Amino acid sequence: MVLVCRHTRVCMLSSSCILIIALATRIESFSLEHVHGGICSKISGRSPARLISPSPVSSLSVSSTSKHKQLVSSFPISTCTTRCTKLSKTTSTTQLYASSQTPPSNKQSPAWLEKITKNPTQSLLFSISQTTAGALLGPFLDSFHSAFGVLQYDNPFSAQLWSVSDIPALTTTWWVPPLFGLAGFIIGWLYMILDEVFDEGETSIPNGAITWPIIFAGISWFTFQYWSSGVLYSLGFDRSTIFSIMSICALVGYAGFDGTKSGLVTSLATAIGGPLIEVGLITFLAGTNGGYHYTDAGETGFFPLWIIPVYFLGGPANGNLARGVWKALGRMLGDDSDEEDGNQMNNKSKSGCTSCNDTRRVGCPNCDGVGYYATYGREVKCNCCKGSGLVICRSCFDWYGEDPADILAIREKMARMPD
Repeated sequence: MVLVCRHTRVCMLSSSCILIIALATRIESFSLEHVHGGICSKISGRSPARLISPSPVSSLSVSSTSKHKQLVSSFPISTCTTRCTKLSKTTSTTQLYASSQTPPSNKQSPAWLEKITKNPTQSLLFSISQTTAGALLGPFLDSFHSAFGVLQYDNPFSAQLWSVSDIPALTTTWWVPPLFGLAGFIIGWLYMILDEVFDEGETSIPNGAITWPIIFAGISWFTFQYWSSGVLYSLGFDRSTIFSIMSICALVGYAGFDGTKSGLVTSLATAIGGPLIEVGLITFLAGTNGGYHYTDAGETGFFPLWIIPVYFLGGPANGNLARGVWKALGRMLGDDSDEEDGNQMNNKSKSGCTSCNDTRRVGCPNCDGVGYYATYGREVKCNCCKGSGLVICRSCFDWYGEDPADILAIREKMARMPD
């Protein structure tokens, strides 16, 4: 009889141990499924009893990253009991397993690539317009240097046009229009791409918006700089003086008409790339019908250094034209997405998050904003909100474009909020 009793106790004890192990395993798996909803737990570093999601479990789209796994593995299993008991009343097993599946990969293309490919017609017309503008305007600017003796072509062709003097309005050679057209194409697309990379645009320029008067003012300033460089050279000013004046013109033009990171990068690339291309042209076209040379070979043996700031200012002049043309084409083709995105960002900054009235906090869903809940016949302080009845607003992450996985930033934000 004693042996039977002992045998019965051993079996009961073994069964109890197996049951406890199975329950603990299920609870740990259960807590992993819902760790994504526990943003408030990460804020204060507390137990997963405070892991409460304001949205239904089936819509959490849990991604079990290494940070989440480490977070869950460090929690005591016993602290998950309250969480599991509460959720088991409203969430089915099917929903729990569905929420643990890895979501499909929705890798998006870079914003700059999407801008190019979104509307092929707009991109094509933009490319044509930028190339045409460069091919038409560039040779006339270059003619200033021919007219004032800065450079000479071996076999130029000229056109009197509107000129009333002996100096023709246009003096150029066969490769100049296509080269300036290519420059307009490259500078225009650099501005479009870098505006997306740096998240800039017309709202980033000093005037706050691209208008045609501003565009034409920038082109006029660039034209004045080009013309004045020829005038100063013809009047016999030394290289350093011309370089200083051209540099001031370039800085004033950039600061007054652009001032963006996109403009700075593009202008620097133009100031470096343009003279290097000229070195190649002077070298390889020598002795051909397209050859040319600077009358003052300058410090480089090819050209004077004051030509560099002249190239620099070509960036803002072409860049603002590119922005204006792109916006005009968008309106013409019925695609005002860039302008609408700018308006939405301005509206967001003014109105704030509508879910929490921009307070960054909402009622705790675990305790219905009360700060406590009843369990096992007694009131228990809510571990999710620590009795305050408030947790951080998850809608603000999307509204302000913040990273919900940046735990340190979230803790710092919550620490600054009043009780």
